[in-house]
Amino acid sequence: MDLIERRLSELGAVLPSPIAAPPGVAQRLEFVTVAGPLAYLSGHGPADGPRRLARGKVGADLTVEEGRAAARQCALAALASLKREFGELSRVRRWIKVTGYVNCTPGFEQTPAVVNGFSDLVCDLWGDAGRHARSAIGVCALPFAVPVEVEAIVEIA
Repeated sequence: MDLIERRLSELGAVLPSPIAAPPGVAQRLEFVTVAGPLAYLSGHGPADGPRRLARGKVGADLTVEEGRAAARQCALAALASLKREFGELSRVRRWIKVTGYVNCTPGFEQTPAVVNGFSDLVCDLWGDAGRHARSAIGVCALPFAVPVEVEAIVEIA
């Protein structure tokens, strides 16, 4: 078990099955694309394989804390994709950029608090190498009605 997976285990977190399109949905994309020393992660929602773990709008159907938990699930889904791509999470040297999209009600201003669910897990696992530039954007809808979707850029070894 590599260092990052050991830390993940110490936090009591378990990686879900790698994200997959729901039945009947064509998937014409890669969830991780490598270009030189960088890996670009497509948007990951709170998912376990093709199953979505959370649905709804933050500020209406979900509280900020429930949205934050969904963002943490996005991080776990992204980590599952990285593990599938590289075999071990310690291949990720550092996190560069994270963009979080929050499916929320008009006027909702706490998108950073929601996306912290993603960022906090990454920082807990990688320490200073997990600190990243970030945007947290409120949107009126996301695919499959998930409350949060997060994409990222990481440096790999």
